[in-house]
Amino acid sequence: MRKKERYDRIISTFEEIMPEPKTELHYDSPFHLLLAVILSAQCTDKRVNMVTPALFEAYPDPASLAAATEEEVFPYIKSVTFPNNKTRHLLKAARMLVEDFNSEMPSDIDNLMKLPGVGRKTANVMLAVVWGKAAMPVDTHVFRVCNRIGFTKDSPNPLATEKELVKNIPEEKLSNAHHWLILHGRYVCTARNPKCGECVIADWCASYGEKN
Repeated sequence: MRKKERYDRIISTFEEIMPEPKTELHYDSPFHLLLAVILSAQCTDKRVNMVTPALFEAYPDPASLAAATEEEVFPYIKSVTFPNNKTRHLLKAARMLVEDFNSEMPSDIDNLMKLPGVGRKTANVMLAVVWGKAAMPVDTHVFRVCNRIGFTKDSPNPLATEKELVKNIPEEKLSNAHHWLILHGRYVCTARNPKCGECVIADWCASYGEKN
């Protein structure tokens, strides 16, 4: 199967069954989404959603969090992975937002990536989810799924995967494609024992085709 056909068929199938995909992280403002995405690194969205309601209530904006201490913030997020590092990242990010960005969330990738705890994936999540921009965050799910289904072939790293996806997926569908691939990797194309029998894109999946 040619690459273009594979992309077209898989994207059109996802579009049909999931026309309006959304992030599973709960948030009520761009600032709170930023906190949630920082906390979600190597942690499940389910766990993050358990701790963020109290965190969001305590710190509704960058100024309130910037004025807090590690000792005050840590108890709110102690059950997520790497809570010590993430506590420091949250505080430093809030302080930079206040001091350098007048408490406004940057809307470009370069300034987003200046924020402590914000790498390329997190910055792209903000661009895709908050502003609906043509951005493709690549996490472990997206990286794995793309190599399996044949969107990429032996991709060496997430950046290479991102570039390949941006090149082959229509710009207006990129932000949705990010959600489609993450959700597919989270619930169907799992790291261990992928549910190929339940997969709606199995007919066009490179790995499934090799096995059958």
